[in-house]
Amino acid sequence: MKALLLSGGSGTRLRPITHTSAKQLVPVANKPVLFYGLEAIAEAGVTEVGIIVGDTAEEIREAVGDGSAFGLDVTYIPQDQPLGLAHAVLIARKFLGEDDFVMYLGDNFVVGGIKDLVAAFRAERPDAQILLTRVANPTAFGVAELDENGRVVGLEEKPEHPKSDMALVGVYLFTPAVHDAVRAIKPSWRGELEITHAIQWMIDAGRDVRSTTISGYWKDTGNVTDMLEVNRSVLETLEGRVEGTVDDASEIIGRVRIEAGAKVTGSRIVGPAVIGANTVIADSYVGPYTSIAGDCRIEDSEIEYSIVLRDSSVSGVRRVEASLIGRNVEVTPAPRRPAAHRFVLGDHSKVQISS
Repeated sequence: MKALLLSGGSGTRLRPITHTSAKQLVPVANKPVLFYGLEAIAEAGVTEVGIIVGDTAEEIREAVGDGSAFGLDVTYIPQDQPLGLAHAVLIARKFLGEDDFVMYLGDNFVVGGIKDLVAAFRAERPDAQILLTRVANPTAFGVAELDENGRVVGLEEKPEHPKSDMALVGVYLFTPAVHDAVRAIKPSWRGELEITHAIQWMIDAGRDVRSTTISGYWKDTGNVTDMLEVNRSVLETLEGRVEGTVDDASEIIGRVRIEAGAKVTGSRIVGPAVIGANTVIADSYVGPYTSIAGDCRIEDSEIEYSIVLRDSSVSGVRRVEASLIGRNVEVTPAPRRPAAHRFVLGDHSKVQISS
């Protein structure tokens, strides 16, 4: 069995971060989202991985390498344009051969991994296996329609009037039967080859398409709100340890990981939180669910429920929260200006001014 890991999207919902960085490499608890997918694939016993790459190919290659750090053998598959998930299967045909495979969206996060799912698929080998979860906003996802026996009878991609609240999670398992489907379908109104159309083709052709409903945690980390929520979820499982230095004037409360070379002085850190290598926290408060990457500086400031990427600084700022701060960013107070009011008032005017 092989794996197809999709890492070619442009990440428009995470801009401006993704103007200069691949969305799959934005860190959660100081580790790129993509790495969680690679680890989940390795844990499931799959070792041959094809990574679909686009404009950010070089950045992905530099981060992942040949895959040996994860116990994997990685092949990179270029995709000129993000033309849909089924298109990714189409261009990966040579790599996939006649093997079964799991397709994993590189910006998705599934708590608990996919080990049990892959094992069940290997044992039963339906033509396709999809994961479903209930969502509050099904119009933003691929949506499955189930019959009274729980079998998949229809799929729609981002429907205006969804027939259920069961959304497709970004993990799919296929036998080689899917290759006939992706060759048979036409581009959607979005100009993409939709994987939902391919699976619908398989259903209509009488193929064995099954679904598993997951009640555990799943997120598509495509926007800042979801990224912060995934960061919170991962930090909930954090084991605290101190490898850096903390002075006597500082207070560490709860599960906090302070990596080697980090220095904490005159500060209060409330976990779960992670402080990256060689980062300096001085005279500051770092609140729960905060990940600060390496080589950062937080000075005379307060920050909570946020992600700070490498080589950034927050200095003299009171209360930063629910924020995603990119690399090499400087956050400082705005310069003070003399308080004044300027008017051009007509005759008989009445003005009230808050003092």
